[in-house]
Amino acid sequence: MPTHKVTLFRPYEFWVGQRIRIDGGPRGGDWEVIDVNDRRVRLRCPISRREFEWDHFCYVVQEQEDMEWPRKDG
Repeated sequence: MPTHKVTLFRPYEFWVGQRIRIDGGPRGGDWEVIDVNDRRVRLRCPISRREFEWDHFCYVVQEQEDMEWPRKDG
């Protein structure tokens, strides 16, 4: 059987109180996770305090320590 280069994606397990930054896309920016269930995640913008709920959508790329959050430059 031939082999191929395959890219794997795994759903990310959010937790309440987590601070995240989404790079790119329509949901890009800094968010705080305020609720999670098996199908949906609810996020709050730390600047406007607006809240949004979406189906799970993120995949982990990288985690970093000691980052400024929320980012003031956009």
